[in-house]
Amino acid sequence: MEIFNTLNENKNLSICLGFFDGVHEGHKVVLKNTVNLAKQNGLKSAVITFKDHPLCYLQNRTPQYIVSLEERIKLIETQGIDYAYVLEFDDSIADYLATDYLKEVLVKNFAPRFITTGFNHYFGVNKQGNAELLRNNQKNYNYKFYEIPPITFNNTLISSTKIRQYIGEGNLADIKNLLGYDFYIKAPVIEGKKIGRTISFPTANLKYPKDIIKLPKGVYIAEAEIDGKIFSAVANIGVRPTVSDEKKLLAEIHLLDFNKDIYGKNIKVIFRQKIRNEKKFDSLSELKSRIIEDASIARKFFNS
Repeated sequence: MEIFNTLNENKNLSICLGFFDGVHEGHKVVLKNTVNLAKQNGLKSAVITFKDHPLCYLQNRTPQYIVSLEERIKLIETQGIDYAYVLEFDDSIADYLATDYLKEVLVKNFAPRFITTGFNHYFGVNKQGNAELLRNNQKNYNYKFYEIPPITFNNTLISSTKIRQYIGEGNLADIKNLLGYDFYIKAPVIEGKKIGRTISFPTANLKYPKDIIKLPKGVYIAEAEIDGKIFSAVANIGVRPTVSDEKKLLAEIHLLDFNKDIYGKNIKVIFRQKIRNEKKFDSLSELKSRIIEDASIARKFFNS
Protein backbone atom coordinates (compact mmCIF):
# COMPACT_ATOMS: atom_id res chain seq x y z
CA MET A 1 0.00 0.00 0.00
CA GLU A 2 1.33 3.43 -0.95
CA ILE A 3 0.85 6.19 1.63
CA PHE A 4 0.43 9.89 0.84
CA ASN A 5 0.27 12.73 3.37
CA THR A 6 -0.84 15.35 0.86
CA LEU A 7 -3.37 15.39 -1.94
CA ASN A 8 -2.28 14.66 -5.49
CA GLU A 9 -3.92 13.88 -8.81
CA ASN A 10 -4.78 10.18 -8.88
CA LYS A 11 -7.78 9.63 -11.13
CA ASN A 12 -10.38 6.91 -11.62
CA LEU A 13 -10.22 5.31 -8.21
CA SER A 14 -12.57 3.37 -6.00
CA ILE A 15 -12.36 5.38 -2.78
CA CYS A 16 -13.74 5.17 0.74
CA LEU A 17 -13.99 7.87 3.37
CA GLY A 18 -13.63 7.57 7.13
CA PHE A 19 -11.35 7.75 10.14
CA PHE A 20 -11.39 3.95 10.74
CA ASP A 21 -10.18 3.97 14.36
CA GLY A 22 -9.52 0.34 15.25
CA VAL A 23 -10.42 -0.89 11.74
CA HIS A 24 -13.25 -2.90 13.30
CA GLU A 25 -15.61 -5.40 11.68
CA GLY A 26 -17.87 -2.63 10.36
CA HIS A 27 -14.94 -0.73 8.86
CA LYS A 28 -13.77 -3.91 7.14
CA VAL A 29 -17.04 -4.11 5.20
CA VAL A 30 -16.47 -0.54 3.92
CA LEU A 31 -12.86 -1.32 3.00
CA LYS A 32 -13.65 -4.66 1.35
CA ASN A 33 -16.44 -3.11 -0.73
CA THR A 34 -13.97 -0.45 -1.92
CA VAL A 35 -11.37 -3.07 -2.84
CA ASN A 36 -13.89 -5.39 -4.54
CA LEU A 37 -15.27 -2.58 -6.71
CA ALA A 38 -11.73 -1.68 -7.76
CA LYS A 39 -10.80 -5.25 -8.66
CA GLN A 40 -14.05 -5.90 -10.53
CA ASN A 41 -13.48 -2.81 -12.69
CA GLY A 42 -9.71 -2.86 -13.18
CA LEU A 43 -9.12 0.12 -10.89
CA LYS A 44 -7.04 1.00 -7.85
CA SER A 45 -8.54 1.50 -4.39
CA ALA A 46 -7.87 4.29 -1.90
CA VAL A 47 -8.74 5.37 1.62
CA ILE A 48 -9.10 9.07 2.36
CA THR A 49 -8.52 9.57 6.10
CA PHE A 50 -6.85 11.86 8.62
CA LYS A 51 -3.88 11.62 10.99
CA ASP A 52 -5.98 12.79 13.94
CA HIS A 53 -9.73 12.63 14.40
CA PRO A 54 -11.45 15.84 13.23
CA LEU A 55 -12.99 16.30 16.70
CA CYS A 56 -9.49 16.67 18.16
CA TYR A 57 -9.12 19.78 15.98
CA LEU A 58 -12.69 21.07 16.07
CA GLN A 59 -13.24 20.59 19.82
CA ASN A 60 -9.63 20.64 21.06
CA ARG A 61 -10.00 17.10 22.41
CA THR A 62 -7.10 14.97 23.63
CA PRO A 63 -6.89 11.87 21.40
CA GLN A 64 -8.00 8.59 22.94
CA TYR A 65 -7.79 6.02 20.17
CA ILE A 66 -8.25 2.27 19.92
CA VAL A 67 -4.99 1.91 17.98
CA SER A 68 -2.14 4.24 17.04
CA LEU A 69 -1.91 5.86 13.62
CA GLU A 70 0.84 3.41 12.64
CA GLU A 71 -1.30 0.42 13.61
CA ARG A 72 -4.40 1.87 11.92
CA ILE A 73 -2.51 2.16 8.63
CA LYS A 74 -1.19 -1.41 8.96
CA LEU A 75 -4.70 -2.74 9.63
CA ILE A 76 -6.08 -0.85 6.63
CA GLU A 77 -3.34 -2.34 4.45
CA THR A 78 -4.37 -5.88 5.44
CA GLN A 79 -7.71 -5.29 3.70
CA GLY A 80 -6.02 -4.92 0.31
CA ILE A 81 -6.21 -1.14 -0.16
CA ASP A 82 -3.78 0.26 -2.77
CA TYR A 83 -3.42 3.86 -1.55
CA ALA A 84 -3.91 5.56 1.80
CA TYR A 85 -4.25 9.35 1.88
CA VAL A 86 -3.52 10.27 5.50
CA LEU A 87 -4.14 14.01 5.68
CA GLU A 88 -3.81 16.72 8.30
CA PHE A 89 -7.20 17.97 9.45
CA ASP A 90 -6.74 21.74 9.70
CA ASP A 91 -8.37 24.98 8.51
CA SER A 92 -7.80 24.05 4.87
CA ILE A 93 -10.09 21.04 5.38
CA ALA A 94 -12.34 22.21 8.23
CA ASP A 95 -13.62 25.28 6.40
CA TYR A 96 -14.93 23.43 3.35
CA LEU A 97 -18.65 23.36 2.71
CA ALA A 98 -19.63 19.77 2.00
CA THR A 99 -20.44 20.44 -1.67
CA ASP A 100 -17.07 22.18 -2.13
CA TYR A 101 -15.18 19.36 -0.40
CA LEU A 102 -16.81 16.87 -2.75
CA LYS A 103 -15.99 18.94 -5.83
CA GLU A 104 -12.62 20.50 -4.97
CA VAL A 105 -11.03 17.66 -2.99
CA LEU A 106 -12.59 14.34 -3.96
CA VAL A 107 -13.63 14.90 -7.57
CA LYS A 108 -10.81 17.25 -8.57
CA ASN A 109 -8.04 15.02 -7.24
CA PHE A 110 -9.45 11.52 -7.65
CA ALA A 111 -12.30 11.67 -10.20
CA PRO A 112 -13.65 8.63 -8.32
CA ARG A 113 -15.60 5.98 -10.18
CA PHE A 114 -16.89 4.61 -6.87
CA ILE A 115 -17.29 6.12 -3.41
CA THR A 116 -18.04 3.98 -0.35
CA THR A 117 -18.84 5.20 3.16
CA GLY A 118 -20.47 3.90 6.28
CA PHE A 119 -24.06 4.96 7.00
CA ASN A 120 -22.90 7.51 9.57
CA HIS A 121 -20.07 9.25 7.74
CA TYR A 122 -20.19 13.05 7.69
CA PHE A 123 -17.98 15.74 6.18
CA GLY A 124 -17.92 19.47 5.57
CA VAL A 125 -18.88 22.41 7.79
CA ASN A 126 -21.52 21.48 10.38
CA LYS A 127 -21.58 17.89 9.06
CA GLN A 128 -23.50 19.03 5.96
CA GLY A 129 -22.03 16.20 3.91
CA ASN A 130 -23.57 12.77 4.34
CA ALA A 131 -24.72 9.72 2.43
CA GLU A 132 -27.67 11.61 0.95
CA LEU A 133 -25.44 14.33 -0.52
CA LEU A 134 -23.08 11.76 -2.02
CA ARG A 135 -26.02 9.81 -3.45
CA ASN A 136 -27.61 12.91 -4.97
CA ASN A 137 -24.41 13.94 -6.76
CA GLN A 138 -23.65 10.64 -8.51
CA LYS A 139 -24.76 11.85 -11.97
CA ASN A 140 -23.17 15.28 -11.55
CA TYR A 141 -19.71 13.82 -11.02
CA ASN A 142 -19.98 10.45 -12.74
CA TYR A 143 -19.44 8.10 -9.79
CA LYS A 144 -21.48 5.39 -8.10
CA PHE A 145 -22.04 5.69 -4.36
CA TYR A 146 -22.31 2.78 -1.95
CA GLU A 147 -23.59 3.31 1.59
CA ILE A 148 -22.76 0.46 3.96
CA PRO A 149 -25.66 -0.05 6.40
CA PRO A 150 -25.16 -0.55 10.15
CA ILE A 151 -23.20 -3.74 10.95
CA THR A 152 -24.17 -5.39 14.23
CA PHE A 153 -23.08 -8.25 16.49
CA ASN A 154 -25.75 -9.76 18.74
CA ASN A 155 -27.91 -6.67 18.12
CA THR A 156 -25.07 -4.33 19.17
CA LEU A 157 -23.98 -1.72 16.63
CA ILE A 158 -20.30 -2.19 15.76
CA SER A 159 -18.75 1.24 16.18
CA SER A 160 -15.49 2.78 17.40
CA THR A 161 -17.48 4.62 20.07
CA LYS A 162 -18.90 1.36 21.46
CA ILE A 163 -15.48 -0.31 21.37
CA ARG A 164 -13.88 2.59 23.26
CA GLN A 165 -16.65 2.22 25.86
CA TYR A 166 -15.89 -1.50 26.21
CA ILE A 167 -12.15 -0.82 26.56
CA GLY A 168 -12.86 1.69 29.32
CA GLU A 169 -14.96 -0.97 31.06
CA GLY A 170 -12.39 -3.73 30.53
CA ASN A 171 -14.96 -5.77 28.59
CA LEU A 172 -12.40 -7.79 26.62
CA ALA A 173 -14.76 -10.46 25.22
CA ASP A 174 -17.09 -7.93 23.63
CA ILE A 175 -14.16 -5.84 22.39
CA LYS A 176 -12.92 -8.82 20.39
CA ASN A 177 -16.38 -9.53 18.97
CA LEU A 178 -16.62 -6.00 17.56
CA LEU A 179 -12.98 -5.46 16.59
CA GLY A 180 -12.38 -8.94 15.21
CA TYR A 181 -9.13 -9.18 17.21
CA ASP A 182 -7.97 -8.78 20.82
CA PHE A 183 -7.25 -5.28 22.11
CA TYR A 184 -3.52 -4.54 22.33
CA ILE A 185 -0.99 -1.82 22.96
CA LYS A 186 2.54 -1.35 21.62
CA ALA A 187 5.34 0.43 23.48
CA PRO A 188 9.07 0.19 24.13
CA VAL A 189 10.35 -1.58 27.26
CA ILE A 190 11.73 0.96 29.71
CA GLU A 191 14.03 0.43 32.69
CA GLY A 192 12.18 0.12 35.99
CA LYS A 193 13.22 -0.20 39.62
CA LYS A 194 13.76 -3.96 39.25
CA ILE A 195 11.62 -4.69 42.31
CA GLY A 196 10.10 -7.68 40.52
CA ARG A 197 13.50 -9.35 40.40
CA THR A 198 13.73 -9.28 44.20
CA ILE A 199 10.61 -11.45 44.45
CA SER A 200 11.56 -13.71 41.51
CA PHE A 201 9.07 -12.10 39.12
CA PRO A 202 10.98 -9.78 36.76
CA THR A 203 8.74 -7.59 34.62
CA ALA A 204 9.01 -5.63 31.41
CA ASN A 205 7.79 -2.10 32.10
CA LEU A 206 6.01 -0.06 29.43
CA LYS A 207 4.57 3.43 29.54
CA TYR A 208 0.91 3.10 28.59
CA PRO A 209 0.61 5.00 25.27
CA LYS A 210 -0.93 8.38 26.06
CA ASP A 211 -3.12 8.52 22.94
CA ILE A 212 -4.68 5.07 23.45
CA ILE A 213 -7.88 4.58 25.45
CA LYS A 214 -7.07 3.24 28.90
CA LEU A 215 -8.03 -0.19 30.17
CA PRO A 216 -9.19 -0.21 33.81
CA LYS A 217 -6.40 -0.72 36.32
CA GLY A 218 -5.94 -4.38 37.07
CA VAL A 219 -4.19 -7.65 36.28
CA TYR A 220 -4.79 -9.34 32.94
CA ILE A 221 -3.97 -12.59 31.20
CA ALA A 222 -1.98 -11.42 28.20
CA GLU A 223 0.35 -12.34 25.40
CA ALA A 224 3.45 -10.43 24.40
CA GLU A 225 4.79 -10.36 20.87
CA ILE A 226 8.57 -9.87 20.85
CA ASP A 227 10.58 -10.04 17.62
CA GLY A 228 7.68 -11.84 15.94
CA LYS A 229 7.31 -14.51 18.64
CA ILE A 230 4.36 -14.81 21.04
CA PHE A 231 4.90 -15.38 24.77
CA SER A 232 2.33 -16.02 27.50
CA ALA A 233 2.21 -13.30 30.13
CA VAL A 234 0.49 -11.64 33.05
CA ALA A 235 0.05 -7.88 32.64
CA ASN A 236 -0.59 -5.34 35.38
CA ILE A 237 -2.07 -2.01 34.29
CA GLY A 238 -1.80 0.56 37.03
CA VAL A 239 0.37 2.64 39.35
CA ARG A 240 1.97 -0.17 41.44
CA PRO A 241 0.55 1.00 44.80
CA THR A 242 2.42 -1.65 46.82
CA VAL A 243 5.86 -0.46 45.73
CA SER A 244 5.41 3.15 44.55
CA ASP A 245 3.70 6.41 45.45
CA GLU A 246 3.98 7.69 41.89
CA LYS A 247 0.80 8.01 39.86
CA LYS A 248 2.26 7.29 36.42
CA LEU A 249 0.24 4.65 34.59
CA LEU A 250 2.44 1.71 33.62
CA ALA A 251 1.97 -1.64 31.98
CA GLU A 252 4.08 -4.22 33.86
CA ILE A 253 4.43 -7.43 31.90
CA HIS A 254 5.59 -10.65 33.58
CA LEU A 255 6.51 -13.07 30.83
CA LEU A 256 5.96 -16.69 31.81
CA ASP A 257 9.02 -18.92 31.35
CA PHE A 258 11.06 -16.09 29.83
CA ASN A 259 14.28 -14.52 31.05
CA LYS A 260 15.96 -12.38 28.41
CA ASP A 261 17.07 -8.75 28.26
CA ILE A 262 14.48 -6.88 26.17
CA TYR A 263 15.13 -3.27 27.28
CA GLY A 264 14.39 -0.85 24.47
CA LYS A 265 12.49 -3.38 22.37
CA ASN A 266 9.08 -2.33 21.09
CA ILE A 267 6.65 -5.05 22.20
CA LYS A 268 3.01 -5.72 21.53
CA VAL A 269 0.89 -6.67 24.55
CA ILE A 270 -2.36 -8.45 23.71
CA PHE A 271 -4.97 -8.51 26.47
CA ARG A 272 -6.98 -11.71 26.71
CA GLN A 273 -8.88 -11.75 30.01
CA LYS A 274 -9.01 -9.77 33.25
CA ILE A 275 -7.98 -11.60 36.44
CA ARG A 276 -8.56 -8.99 39.13
CA ASN A 277 -8.43 -5.29 40.03
CA GLU A 278 -5.18 -3.64 41.04
CA LYS A 279 -4.63 -3.82 44.81
CA LYS A 280 -2.21 -2.41 47.37
CA PHE A 281 -0.70 -5.27 49.38
CA ASP A 282 0.70 -4.94 52.90
CA SER A 283 4.06 -6.48 52.00
CA LEU A 284 6.20 -7.73 49.12
CA SER A 285 5.72 -11.31 50.30
CA GLU A 286 1.95 -10.87 50.08
CA LEU A 287 2.36 -9.37 46.61
CA LYS A 288 4.56 -12.31 45.58
CA SER A 289 1.95 -14.83 46.75
CA ARG A 290 -0.72 -13.07 44.69
CA ILE A 291 1.49 -12.92 41.59
CA ILE A 292 2.11 -16.67 41.89
CA GLU A 293 -1.66 -17.16 41.94
CA ASP A 294 -2.13 -14.80 38.95
CA ALA A 295 0.52 -16.71 36.99
CA SER A 296 -1.18 -20.00 37.80
CA ILE A 297 -4.50 -18.66 36.52
CA ALA A 298 -2.79 -17.52 33.30
CA ARG A 299 -1.11 -20.90 32.78
CA LYS A 300 -4.45 -22.70 33.18
CA PHE A 301 -6.01 -20.31 30.65
CA PHE A 302 -3.34 -20.99 28.03
CA ASN A 303 -3.25 -24.75 28.73
CA SER A 304 -6.99 -24.98 28.19
